[in-house]
Amino acid sequence: MGKWMLLTLSLLLAGCASHSCDDEPLSGTPCRDERLLHQNDMLQAKLLIASGDLENYELARALLNRAAADDTSGEVPFYQAVLLIREGPQVDEVLQLLETAAGRGHPHATALLYKVYAEPYLISEADPIRAQSYRAAYAELDVAKSGYPSFEQALRVVDGLLAAPTAAQAVGTP
Repeated sequence: MGKWMLLTLSLLLAGCASHSCDDEPLSGTPCRDERLLHQNDMLQAKLLIASGDLENYELARALLNRAAADDTSGEVPFYQAVLLIREGPQVDEVLQLLETAAGRGHPHATALLYKVYAEPYLISEADPIRAQSYRAAYAELDVAKSGYPSFEQALRVVDGLLAAPTAAQAVGTP
């Protein structure tokens, strides 16, 4: 249970959206309200996806679709790709979403694209040159330059997201 909670917490913290709305908490401005609703939609979608319960995926998809209009960080297409992988991947659509997310600088999308081409994962043959291009792209991200998450940490988060939760984790028991 501890690893699952740590993974969920790291995803929630890593997913903080950055918006240009610089208003004060409790201000009640429409901009602030929209930012809070976007953050709520993303938080709920991540928790629903992490639960591993197929019955929650429809709501997670709806929340991600609603949050997409305000997404500039690549977080929405990344989680849409994870959701598709969990449901049974449609590889072309997953890769397109990951490319979109990585293009917006999402570190976990870049790490997952590395995994796709290095292992290979979701595809039939590894492409070491393409895998290295994603590893190099990760090194250029601001988060990588700051050291958190490191490339290895991002890969662990991705692996945790892709792993099917155990029955105990899905229902929230230790």
